[in-house]
This record gives sequence, C-alpha cells and structure tokens, in this order.
Amino acid sequence: MAKAIKLSDELVHDAAINGKAQHRSAPKQIEYWAKIGKIADENPDLPLIFIRGILLGIEEYEAGDVSEYQFG
Repeated sequence: MAKAIKLSDELVHDAAINGKAQHRSAPKQIEYWAKIGKIADENPDLPLIFIRGILLGIEEYEAGDVSEYQFG
C-alpha cells in the first residue's frame, strides 16, 4: 500500500543524486536505503557489503541465474 509521507528536502535531494548514479528514482532509492537500514538494524553483526551480497544473491536466484556450487 503506497502512502504519502513528508521527507526533508535534503533527503530527497540526496536520494535523487544517489539514485541517478544507481539507475533508481529518488523514491526507489529511499526504499532501498530503508530496506538496507532495516536489515542492518535487525542484524547488527553483518557488514554492509555482506548485506548487499545477500540481496544480490536473492535477486540472482529469483532471476534463475543459479548454478550448483562445486566444492574443492
């Protein structure tokens, strides 16, 4: 469910700049930041790069881009 919320001009401006660099709209960038922040808050021992890797792995799996891991 979408809801209108008030955000600071500075946050929206920063999201627009960062989002453009990552090919996201400002709202999608803010959603991304919120998702990362929520995961980091729930898992304080995980480094950011690890969280990003997990999210990338999920997207690859959902896109069918998977293969069996070969040990050794």
